[in-house]
Amino acid sequence: MKLVFAGTPEVAVPALDALIASGRHEVAAVVTRPDAPAGRGRRLVASPVAQRAEEAGIEVLKPARPRDEDFLARLREIAPDCCPVVAYGALLPGVALDVPRHGWVNLHFSLLPAWRGAAPVQHAVMAGDEITGASTFLIEEGLDSGPVFGTVTEAVRPTDTSGDLLTRLAFAGAGLLAATMDGIEDGTLKAVPQPAEGVSLAPKINVEDAEVDWSAPALRVDRVVRACTPAPGAWTLFRGERLKLVQVAPAPDRTELTPGQLSAGKNNVYAGSGSHAVELLWVQPQGKKPMKGADWARGVRIAEGERLGA
Repeated sequence: MKLVFAGTPEVAVPALDALIASGRHEVAAVVTRPDAPAGRGRRLVASPVAQRAEEAGIEVLKPARPRDEDFLARLREIAPDCCPVVAYGALLPGVALDVPRHGWVNLHFSLLPAWRGAAPVQHAVMAGDEITGASTFLIEEGLDSGPVFGTVTEAVRPTDTSGDLLTRLAFAGAGLLAATMDGIEDGTLKAVPQPAEGVSLAPKINVEDAEVDWSAPALRVDRVVRACTPAPGAWTLFRGERLKLVQVAPAPDRTELTPGQLSAGKNNVYAGSGSHAVELLWVQPQGKKPMKGADWARGVRIAEGERLGA
C-alpha cells in the first residue's frame, strides 16, 4: 500500500522504521509537527520523525494545522491508501480522515478501551497496572474510540518508569503496526468495535499534577515518581524551592517518620509518607544535575524535624 505516516517524537521512530523496512509498503510521505525551539539557544529543530524521514529521502509535510488547505491538497495529490499514526500530536479533522481509502490507523500505547488519551503509559504506571500493551485502531472523531485491529501486551515491571515502559512498547507496537498494515492490505484483518465497559481516561499529566503528596502511602509516592519519569518529573518542595525526585524506593522497615519528615544517615536519606518511609535514591535540586539522595542530604545539612512539601 501507499502510506503517509504521521508522527512526531522519538517514540514514533521505531514504527516508521518498521514500515520502511517492511518491503510491502511505500512510505510516500511523513506528516509531523512543525520545527520547535530546543536547547539553550532555542534554535528551531525538526522533530525526530522528520529527521528520520529526511535521512530516508521521504517527503516531509509540516502543516501548522492538519486542516490547512495546502496540506490537504498535497495529501489528496499523494492519494495514500492508508495513513498510520503514532503520537502525531494534533487532532485530525474529518476532511483529512476522509482522504485515504483505508482511513488513518493509530498505534496507541494501551489496551483499549483502557487509558484513552494523551498519557496512557504514565497513567498505567501511576495506577499500578501489572499488564498494559499497545493497540492499533481506526481513527474516528471521538477520543481513541475507534474499532481495534490488534493488540500486543506488555508486563509492567515493579521498577519501570514511564520512559522504560514506553521504550519497550514503541518497539513492540512498531511490529504490531506493520502487521496491521499487512492485514489491511490482504483484507484479512477487520477492526472490531471497542467494548462499552472498561473505559478509562488518560489526560496529559502537567507539572502541577507531578507534585508528590507525602500524606499518600509510600507505594503511591513511588508510582507517581516512576510515572512522571522522565517527564514532567515528580517534585516536592524543600526550603521553599522545588526538588525533583528522580528515583525513590519504599522502605517498609521505616515507620517512625511522619509525612514528609526527613531522616538522613551516612549513606541514606528517607522521607515519611502516609504509610512507611521512602528512600530518596536520586534527586535533582533546581539548577543542578541529578545526584544521589545521600550526597544531596549531606550538602544541604538537613536539620532535625525538617520535612519535604508545602
